Amino acid sequence: MTMPSGDGEDPRSAYEARRSDWLGPWAVRESDSGGRTFPEDEHPYRTCFQRDRDRIVHCSAFRRLDFKTQVFVPHEHDHFRTRLTHTLEVAQIARSLGRALRLNEDLIEAVALAHDLGHPPFGHAGEQVLDELMADWGHFEHNRQSLRVVDYLEHPYPRFRGLNLTRVVRECIARHESRYDAPACDEFDTSLAAPLEGQIVNIADEIAYTSADLEDALAAEWISLDQLEGLSLWRRAWAKAKTDMPDARTIHKRIRACKGVLAAMADDIVIHSAEQIHSRGIDSPDAARYAGSGCITFSGEIATGARQMQEFLHANVYCHPANIEQARRGGRIIRDLFSAYVSDESLLPERYRRRIETDGLYRVACDYIAGMTDRFCRQEHERICT
Repeated sequence: MTMPSGDGEDPRSAYEARRSDWLGPWAVRESDSGGRTFPEDEHPYRTCFQRDRDRIVHCSAFRRLDFKTQVFVPHEHDHFRTRLTHTLEVAQIARSLGRALRLNEDLIEAVALAHDLGHPPFGHAGEQVLDELMADWGHFEHNRQSLRVVDYLEHPYPRFRGLNLTRVVRECIARHESRYDAPACDEFDTSLAAPLEGQIVNIADEIAYTSADLEDALAAEWISLDQLEGLSLWRRAWAKAKTDMPDARTIHKRIRACKGVLAAMADDIVIHSAEQIHSRGIDSPDAARYAGSGCITFSGEIATGARQMQEFLHANVYCHPANIEQARRGGRIIRDLFSAYVSDESLLPERYRRRIETDGLYRVACDYIAGMTDRFCRQEHERICT
């Protein structure tokens, strides 16, 4: 299909050319994508990264994020984050940061939307249990599983398995890292820094979960305003909220302060990262890769404040008795289901059983459980194990 623009050029090429003039020299362009494992013709009006984004949004693993735990159990209440809403927040923050730094927003959005596709049910507790169960069978790590989802487990096309994403999107997915995640990728050279667009998604993830988990924990009354007085990021955000809206109710000041924590971290990233890019002479995507360390970083002051906030959240939210009990129940469900599937493979769906000979029973059982929502996992446990 051809669809010429007014000057005879196809819309995709015209878009890429116009935008290339605006992107910083350090940004990844579509010509740097690394191509696809299975070659495909270019689309007339969508770039390769826009096509990657669309394939991710339309895959079943993305839809299942809606009923996967972020911190609070999905849909037990009507306003806490799920893994899906967290993913959307990461994409929004990452695109805003990327735009300010003249990076490729389409690449950023594709990576952000895919970064948690490999997360199992019941949050990080589910990941820990699956890793223990797979200790003798290759282990389990959600970044590696995200790459497995887009490369293999999703199967919408008859000609090949996976979504056939571009190489640079796949690399950024595999190399996603944060305070709680370390990349585990065999295919890509981890001695080089990730592209700046991948680094942006990493830091946007940190900003998103720090501010959102704070807001949700306050709403759930797992923590109180008094407990936050010793945190530098919170003191700054709370003081500004009181100054900006002195007559507002406490709940509105609280919400504004949580957004203030996010804004302080995001503003700092833009300013400090721009300084890093220029002071280190980053004038191409390759220069960013060979910089020795990431350029998308907090300044010292905000890095200290963010670490302080995250340590507080770990002690008071992630290790809250209700969260520990929630994790214990989820872990037991996963252990029971895994034991049932490896003891009787007929309990697995037929499309999974077909892969046992090539992938092994334990990996197939792991893939099946990792793809479940919290809700379906509980339903399967009730059906099979009770």
